Amino acid sequence: MGIITDETVYKGRPDRSTRIDKENDAYDFLENAGVEFSRVDHAPVDTIEECAAVKALLGLGLCKNLFLCNYQRTKYYMLVMHGEKKFSTAVVSKQIASSRLSFAPKEDMQSMLNLTPGSVTILGLIYDKEKKVRLLIDEDILNDEYFGCHPMINTSSVKFSTKDLKEKVLPALAHEYTVVRV
Repeated sequence: MGIITDETVYKGRPDRSTRIDKENDAYDFLENAGVEFSRVDHAPVDTIEECAAVKALLGLGLCKNLFLCNYQRTKYYMLVMHGEKKFSTAVVSKQIASSRLSFAPKEDMQSMLNLTPGSVTILGLIYDKEKKVRLLIDEDILNDEYFGCHPMINTSSVKFSTKDLKEKVLPALAHEYTVVRV
């Protein structure tokens, strides 16, 4: 069976009773921020390659979100970048004046952002109340017309305008972010 079993693009959130708490938290956040969004439901996707069909249905470019840390695990980062780009730890590390970056342990992702591998999303920052995770956004993402991400679970994907990302989502997250060139 393919990744997409229902090719319907829905407007807004699904029925609350059919979703887990953290997914409902994502939809609540978007609604409270005044963000209009479309969504598709699909089989679990864990890789950027599996996301291709979902993104095509939503009319989006591929985007990947990486949860990173420094060697000492004292600084954490979420990098949002285009899916077709290659991540170079040296290039990004230099731009943020950090020691070489690596993927953060999944236990840290779970405890800090309430996320699991394959579902990393900018929306997970709503759980980072202590602002331990620094958001890094590839400059090309901010030039796209639309932005897409998971609503904290990898069986749905949402799409909203990049204008809303910049003017509503990022301010509502109250996380400072750094624009980088990947």
